[in-house]
Amino acid sequence: GMIIEYRVRPFANIPVPWVTEITHMEKLHYFVDEQRFGPYNFWHHQHHFRQVAGGTEVTDQVNYRLPLGILGSILCGGFIKRKLDVIFDYREKALVQLLR
Repeated sequence: GMIIEYRVRPFANIPVPWVTEITHMEKLHYFVDEQRFGPYNFWHHQHHFRQVAGGTEVTDQVNYRLPLGILGSILCGGFIKRKLDVIFDYREKALVQLLR
């Protein structure tokens, strides 16, 4: 039930408000955030944690739908996917640095 408010810049570096809610959680295993207001028509992000030899494996499953239907996908789909890849690559590197 935690509500998180952000400012993101998904298009042309223009700040857009984004509100997500933590909707599901199992302590030490996973949590889910879902968009309540923001740049996507739909956003559902699962964060999973699994103990492995030497540490914890973190995996994500992100499902989203862009605004404007097929037109939004054609115009911005590749751009948004690359931007999300950059964000998750950065997070992976930051987690490795923080947890060393």
